[in-house]
Amino acid sequence: MIRVSHLTRQIPGGPKVLDDISFEIEPGEFVALKGGSGSGKTTLLRCLALREAWTKGTYEFDGKDVLGSALSGKVKVRREAAYLEESPILYKTKTALRNVIIGSVNQTPFWRRWTGMVRSDDYMGAMDTIEKLGLLDKAKLKAEKLSGGEKQRIAIARALVHGAKVILADEPVTGLDPHSADQVLSDLKKLCKEQGLIVIASLHQGDYAERFADRTLGLSVGKLLFDVKGRRLTEHEKRQL
Repeated sequence: MIRVSHLTRQIPGGPKVLDDISFEIEPGEFVALKGGSGSGKTTLLRCLALREAWTKGTYEFDGKDVLGSALSGKVKVRREAAYLEESPILYKTKTALRNVIIGSVNQTPFWRRWTGMVRSDDYMGAMDTIEKLGLLDKAKLKAEKLSGGEKQRIAIARALVHGAKVILADEPVTGLDPHSADQVLSDLKKLCKEQGLIVIASLHQGDYAERFADRTLGLSVGKLLFDVKGRRLTEHEKRQL
């Protein structure tokens, strides 16, 4: 479970980017963030991933008090919460499989990224995950040859292989064609239901949030306007964003 209480993020000497936000998310939930430019969606995801500092608030991650406890809480978040950029950062000249095995900068030690050393168990686990995401035929392609949607799905596979229980995705389908976008979001939805993964994704454009998410959090100017579950947004709610 993720429990956030009174999260505030204020730029030193400047405005509040996030203002007194609270919510709880259970394993297996796919939560969409909606809001216009400057609403705080990316900042919220980065705060949850501990890539930006909290000005105040409490953060509970799988039973750990992340901000108020010992280092173990922060280590747990960095190990089990994967932050996915809008444009996935992959090693362009390495294969999709190698990218999954080696992991991202935040997931694996420097020596392993440098040497590329892997165990047979790592290899099989990576191949199994790539197959589940429908990309087995792309495993030996270099990352630079993959489409935008394929890169996103490889980034998801990489996160899962390295122990992610939470996916924090910043506009994961921006710039993708409708078919590729549907594939990425369908994979995330399936992982929530089958593996109890938590997915929190900013999905401002189109009707993706209503089609794929279990809940929608609406943000505007750093404030949480609504938390809608199990239904489509009303016209009034849409106009607030």
